[in-house]
Amino acid sequence: MQMDNVEALLDEMRRVRVHVLADGESILSRWQPMIKRNAFLPSARNLAHYLSLRRLDLRPLQMALAPWGLASLSRNEGRVLPSLNAIIANLEVFSCVNQETQRPSLDELGSGARALAEHTAAILGPAQNERRTRILVTLARRAGKDLDFVRGLVHAGMDAARINCAHDGPEVWSKMIANVRQAASEAGRACPVLMDLQGPKIRTRVIVARKKRNVEPGDRILFTFGEPEEDDEFAFQASCATPAVLRQVGKGATVSVKDGLIRGRVEAIVPEGLVVEVTRTPPGGQPLVEEKGINFPDTDLDVLPLTAADREDLDFVAVHADIVGYSFVQRPQDVALLQGELEARRAGRAPMPIVAKIETKLGFANLPDLIVQAAGANPFAVMIARGDLAVEIGYERLSEIQEEILWLCEAAHVPVIWATQVLESLVKRGMPSRGEFTDAAMAERAECVMLNKGRYIEEGISVLDNVLRRMETHRIKRSAQLRPLAAWNALS
Repeated sequence: MQMDNVEALLDEMRRVRVHVLADGESILSRWQPMIKRNAFLPSARNLAHYLSLRRLDLRPLQMALAPWGLASLSRNEGRVLPSLNAIIANLEVFSCVNQETQRPSLDELGSGARALAEHTAAILGPAQNERRTRILVTLARRAGKDLDFVRGLVHAGMDAARINCAHDGPEVWSKMIANVRQAASEAGRACPVLMDLQGPKIRTRVIVARKKRNVEPGDRILFTFGEPEEDDEFAFQASCATPAVLRQVGKGATVSVKDGLIRGRVEAIVPEGLVVEVTRTPPGGQPLVEEKGINFPDTDLDVLPLTAADREDLDFVAVHADIVGYSFVQRPQDVALLQGELEARRAGRAPMPIVAKIETKLGFANLPDLIVQAAGANPFAVMIARGDLAVEIGYERLSEIQEEILWLCEAAHVPVIWATQVLESLVKRGMPSRGEFTDAAMAERAECVMLNKGRYIEEGISVLDNVLRRMETHRIKRSAQLRPLAAWNALS
């Protein structure tokens, strides 16, 4: 392609549009059986067009369009065809050829942003006090006992409340929800309640440590299929809360414990379990303790994301919550499973909003299909579970993957919740780090930011509210480099 030839540019842009239309319709036809809500169809079509567009290496085209003042190619996520048509219409003018392409209206160009705003409001409630990005707060048990505490959270700027079903039970949850409802009513606004199902507990359960306190590189840990027993061969043994998972892990696989603070590889598989040689810990080692997450980044685990305990919790959640959070979602059939369970419990009520936590490689790889399966029948949002996701994909890739999730969800007009350790030092210890403020400012690109519970949570909400308001006045520089997105190129 001649970079300075406007006629060649026009031909290339037309070829891109033909590819996007043909390939996009092929993807959409495969998705059609999953789409039960006609209202989601335009968003699904735009997502299909976006995936088709991102199969191409558009960087040379971006550079060639820039001298003509045509830079909108890098901000087309929510409106793929209108963006392409706008560029082609301008190139037709510059080429002095017959105007074949209808220039999109402002209404068409803004349709994606409006759809995303509507979908966000349908799940997380209307925007408050002119702040677009919502603040979701994980409630401590205190929220069920202290109405004034909840009033303070709402006054500080909490837009939605999260209850973790891994803790407490229906009696405590009912009190939490009642206090949230009352505090929000007094403030004259909505504050939806998200209840997060705990999912499969892939965690350490029973620990047997011989002599040494800390695990260090070179140590060997036996992850037992059953109960650990004293054994002079291993300084450390640990059972798993979901023992069937261990039998899916092969020799050489990576094992990560406690958000990657203990990392190793499966050295051998013995009748008792997996022998893992530790390759990395912080200096001085790391204690191996109970109830800490275990990740297997190299292994696609076949784990049912909806446990028997989750089904019991759903009896309460489906009736009392506004939104259900879904952990360890990896495949479209995982979403279909939850949808069926909700429908059986909702007795003809409107479909319940679902928030899917993306925390594994497989969940990320299947994200387009997960979106269509979920949003095709329910109001839907995605949570970027950055802690587990970083361990699964590697910390060095987290920023890249996070960005791609944001792009893809914007193309589908699906809200994103930016989660894990936002302003963590401030919320827990009252003293923020500089890096945390940068992270909080970057979170403005999502539709919602989640704060975890902590002693200084009210101050954390107020500070985050201030940061988000400031950043929303500066949101003008977001020009992406459009290399092919290899993660989803297999779709057809």
